[in-house]
Amino acid sequence: MEISQFMGQQEHEAIGNSQDKKAGPPHMALSLISAYLPLFELLAMSGVCTSLRDAVNKDVLSWLDIVVKSPLNLRLSDEILMKITSKANGRLTTLALMDCAKITDDGLQRVVERNPLINKLYLPGCTGLTPEGVIGAVKTLSEHHHGLKSLMINGIYNINKEHLETLRPYLEKNLSQQEQSGSWPLLFHEQGDVPTFRHDKGYATIDVEVCPKCDEVRMVFDCPRRTCKRKIGRSMSDCRGCNFCIPRCQECGGCVDDSEEVEEAVCADILCSDCWLQLPKCDFCNKPYCKQHAHNGSCPPGSTGFVCDVCWANFNIQRTRS
Repeated sequence: MEISQFMGQQEHEAIGNSQDKKAGPPHMALSLISAYLPLFELLAMSGVCTSLRDAVNKDVLSWLDIVVKSPLNLRLSDEILMKITSKANGRLTTLALMDCAKITDDGLQRVVERNPLINKLYLPGCTGLTPEGVIGAVKTLSEHHHGLKSLMINGIYNINKEHLETLRPYLEKNLSQQEQSGSWPLLFHEQGDVPTFRHDKGYATIDVEVCPKCDEVRMVFDCPRRTCKRKIGRSMSDCRGCNFCIPRCQECGGCVDDSEEVEEAVCADILCSDCWLQLPKCDFCNKPYCKQHAHNGSCPPGSTGFVCDVCWANFNIQRTRS
């Protein structure tokens, strides 16, 4: 079911349910919590009853920071995005579209033109966008007094060094000298965090840069290992690069070089020896999951451990054949 159909059906049901009994005003506490609810919960609350729908839709504070992620991102289109962002009445400050492949350059441009106060624009994995479309949106936002403070574009195809050089001046002119001088290290194992407050944590204004190893525009990660920092005669730049150039542990984000034994998880992620030893292992194959995929394991009755999905599937196949 499309998001627009879901929203329309919820509103229709809310109106129908309220015809038999007059709905009272929502509790005053709603105004305190609605601004902290994710988008999915806000849309679901709009379908409970007419009073809740009106209260949520009229509360502009609830729509100032819009973060679209799974499962809504799979069906989000330009028209639906415009309908959702219009609830902020032009006061939208954060727009985070996580892997929203159906959003186009025209749709993004229409949103930023109607919301000039956006200062955090996150578009990772939005493969329907082009570098030219992103540059156009950033230019539009920079024309107003409130410019961009943070931009994420990792995963958008065909971004090169020329595009990056075009974007940087629009971002840097909105930052203080102190903010331009340094930023918080970007670690590989923290890249999956929802980046609503990315700039508040002190990260760089843009999530991609030119990799010092391969000279491509990608996310470049720092190394958190103290042992690397203490290595005599080795510069820290040797441990800095994109994930294609320097393999990294999924758990700690440390670099894994040729001299170190690389361990493999059930989910095929790379693990260093220290992290591999600390993680719980499958009862059959003795391989761990990284914490990101730990929910894929099954816990058999009466067992304190777990069985990975690979061993569980093999067990079911053998049981079916016997």
